[in-house]
Amino acid sequence: MDTVRTAVVTGSNSGIGLAIAEAFAGVGHNVVLNSFTDSKEDHALAAEVGKKHGTGAAYIKADMTKPEECRQLVEKAAEQFGSVDILVNNAGIQHVAPVEAFPIDKWDAIIAINLSSAFHTTAAAIPHMKKASWGRIINIASAHGLRASPFKSAYVAAKHGIVGFTKTVALELAEHGVTCNAICPGYVLTPLVEAQIPGQMKAHNMDRETVVREIMLAKQPTKKFVTVEQVGALAVFLASDAAASINGTPVSIDGGWTAE
Repeated sequence: MDTVRTAVVTGSNSGIGLAIAEAFAGVGHNVVLNSFTDSKEDHALAAEVGKKHGTGAAYIKADMTKPEECRQLVEKAAEQFGSVDILVNNAGIQHVAPVEAFPIDKWDAIIAINLSSAFHTTAAAIPHMKKASWGRIINIASAHGLRASPFKSAYVAAKHGIVGFTKTVALELAEHGVTCNAICPGYVLTPLVEAQIPGQMKAHNMDRETVVREIMLAKQPTKKFVTVEQVGALAVFLASDAAASINGTPVSIDGGWTAE
C-alpha cells in the first residue's frame, strides 16, 4: 500500500468496531478508536493496536449522543493525523420492547447513537474529504436496515434510516472522489452476543449448539455467525481503490438472511 490513510471508527473499543480498526491498521492505515469512556485501558488499547501493526493509533473520547462531541471527534482526529480519509460510523446500542411499552429515553438514545451520530460525524468529515478529493464513508447498518423484526422498533427505524442516509450522501459526493456505503451484517459473534447464549440456553432448555442454530441463527441460512474479522475485511475492501465504483450501496454480510 502506497498511501497511508487515516480511519476514524466510532464505537471501537470492542466488538465489530475494534475489529474494523484492527483491519485498517493491518493494512497500514492510521486509526482512531473511540467510545464514550476515557479510561487508561481505552488509551492502552489504541497504543497496543498501533504497536502491533506499526501504524499511528489514538483513542479519542466522544459521546455519540452529543452532536458537538461527534463533530469534535472528527476535528481532533484531523488535527492529530492531518486528515480524516475514512470514516466508519459503527457506534450503536439496542433495546427490545413492544412499541407501546418502548421507553422514550431508550428510543431517543438509539436514534441518537445509531443514526444521528452518523449525520454529525459525516457532516464534519465531508470538508476534509472534499479538500483531498478522496474519501470513504462506511456506515455499519444491519440486516435490520433491510428487514424488520418485532420488538426492535427503534433499532430497525435507525438502521433503515442509516441505509437511506448512505444513499443520499453517496449521491451528494459522487463527483468529489468520495463514496458512501453501508455494511449490513446479520448476527455477528461479539462478546455481547456470546454473553446472551447462556441465558437463551436456560430459557429454552437447550444446549449451546441448538440455541445458536435454532434460536439465534434461525434467520441465517448458513447457521453460522458472521465473524468480526469478516466485517473488518469488508470495510477494508470498501475503502480500497478496487471499490471506487461501489457507491450508495447496502452490502449484506448475513449468511443469506436477506436473500429470502
